[in-house]
Amino acid sequence: MKQVKIEPTEIFKALSDRTRLRILKILVSLPCEEACLCELTEALQESESNVSRHLKALRQSGLLEAEKEGRWIYHRLVSSKMIEVFYQTISKLSDEDGAFKEDLSRFKSEIKKRISERCRKNLMNTKRSNIRTQRRA
Repeated sequence: MKQVKIEPTEIFKALSDRTRLRILKILVSLPCEEACLCELTEALQESESNVSRHLKALRQSGLLEAEKEGRWIYHRLVSSKMIEVFYQTISKLSDEDGAFKEDLSRFKSEIKKRISERCRKNLMNTKRSNIRTQRRA
């Protein structure tokens, strides 16, 4: 099991951003799910570069972990008793403007599009592009 080093200042810094809270709130609501960049980009309706930057901050703070498989990086909650208190707090945050409810609804729609257990959203586009490139050569 991977040892998690907890730096309280890094965790609180990571939690001080609304987009990061939105990402965590989605994953805390579906704790057995993992998410790739494209799914979170669609769910949050934010640019890939913005979401990627926030995912990096969450990984560096120890609130998320990631696994790379080919071109895809899958993000999930860290399974650590020490971090669980932060996840519980995030799950209880209010959603007065309904933004989180919409984020979660869009994320659920994205995961329904999966062909397998993990996102492969751009796989078909990549294969088609490679075929076109080979034909031109």
